[in-house]
Amino acid sequence: MLKYLGVSRSGYRSWLNRTPSDTEKRREYIKRKIQDIYEESKQNYGAPKITKKLRQRGEIISERTVGKCMREMGIKAQWVKPWTITTIDSDLSYELKNLLDE
Repeated sequence: MLKYLGVSRSGYRSWLNRTPSDTEKRREYIKRKIQDIYEESKQNYGAPKITKKLRQRGEIISERTVGKCMREMGIKAQWVKPWTITTIDSDLSYELKNLLDE
């Protein structure tokens, strides 16, 4: 299988025994925190609000990093279309004119 994939045995073994770096550990920690905040908000918060919550909890992180993590995790904020009035008021007094001059 290694030959088919073009990977050396030593490379495969070193990959198996590799320990996660500090950056990878921090990224996983941040992803867990993001998921917690996302679930607390009932899947409504996006990157800006999640960043704000993380900063309130003492994390030093940028909005861009939170956005990248959310994209990797496949989560998005729910967007609710603003409600707009689609009907005209039923007051027809401006349309009813006295055509017979009575």
